[in-house]
Amino acid sequence: MPLRMAVSRHSVFLRRLAWLGAARAPFWVLRYTPPVVGWTAALLSKDARRRVIDNLRRVRGAAPAWRDTVDTMRTFASFAGALGESLATGSKNERPLEPVIEGGEHLRAVLGGPFIIGTIHSGGWDVLGALLTGDLALDVVLVMAHEAHAEAERLHDEARGKMRVRVVHVGDDALDALPLLGQLRGGGVVAMQLDRTPPGMRVVPVELFGAASALPEGPFRLARLARAPILPIFCARTGFRRYRVVIHEPIRLDRADPPEATARAAQSVADRITAFLRAHPSQWFNF
Repeated sequence: MPLRMAVSRHSVFLRRLAWLGAARAPFWVLRYTPPVVGWTAALLSKDARRRVIDNLRRVRGAAPAWRDTVDTMRTFASFAGALGESLATGSKNERPLEPVIEGGEHLRAVLGGPFIIGTIHSGGWDVLGALLTGDLALDVVLVMAHEAHAEAERLHDEARGKMRVRVVHVGDDALDALPLLGQLRGGGVVAMQLDRTPPGMRVVPVELFGAASALPEGPFRLARLARAPILPIFCARTGFRRYRVVIHEPIRLDRADPPEATARAAQSVADRITAFLRAHPSQWFNF
């Protein structure tokens, strides 16, 4: 097997190895080795390393080579730490979360009804479910694209299930969205990521990091159909089991709103993504 394939993030072997280290190994493995694992992955995966550098430059602009290297290694270390903590859920190595939550009043404003969480691939997004399904006991569905390997997908879905988060995998079929509409009409919560737009996806043009970009149209269409507000929530990993969670004012759309209302809503979310990632450039895991 070529080395690049062996270190692919889709590798079932590496996902299983990560789970064993996080959940079954001595606690010190989970606590102290993720940075080394992340740095090793960065050194072995040239393509992923290049994507991280491209993202960093989008977020904060050009920088000297040493700064790119430092921030890239920080990104991989944070990713490995967040992945390990997610996979340790429900195991002997799990420890309580220590979140610092900003904007909790915006979450309280939507409690008691359905809402859509708009988030991004950043440090700790995968453990947000534990915050929502714990004391709040919310019914949360997480929307994910299918992974390349079914076994890797199953392994991580099981970890999310231990957080009492159900995963709905969607593809190109329009019918894939029906369970999400049913979830909202039943008063539940749907969490969706807004920072990836695969080819063929319907998008809303926005300005992101000062340049032309786009966000997925699906969450905004769903918000219209279900009359459910979009609650932007972003998360940064600041240390072992420590997270900064930023919750923004809910964005509301109605079926009767003109098309430009969707554009305004999408740009509002894009502005918040820009501000958050500029504050935490090494926390963007969209690679």
